[in-house]
Amino acid sequence: MLKLTVKPGEYVLIGEEVKIVFAGGGAKNLRILVDAPKKYNIVRSDALERYGMEADPGNEGKHYADRQISAEAQEKIKAILMAERKRLRREERAASSQ
Repeated sequence: MLKLTVKPGEYVLIGEEVKIVFAGGGAKNLRILVDAPKKYNIVRSDALERYGMEADPGNEGKHYADRQISAEAQEKIKAILMAERKRLRREERAASSQ
């Protein structure tokens, strides 16, 4: 087992397909993001215990196709992201000119 000390934003790569990002946390919890292909079974230990399951092959969770969002919603999301990027660029320029 590998023990690491990490800071928010740091990540660990497992092979070429799995990335685990430390997103922060507090005294009693830790937030992590797991970016992995759906072929990997990722299950919390309390879920296994709650349902009396072992972390063995065959106990994989079922994946369902993501629902598609409307073209209108996609455009709104794109506009929000673009506005946020512009705002950040303005703030960076203002900070660098000071």
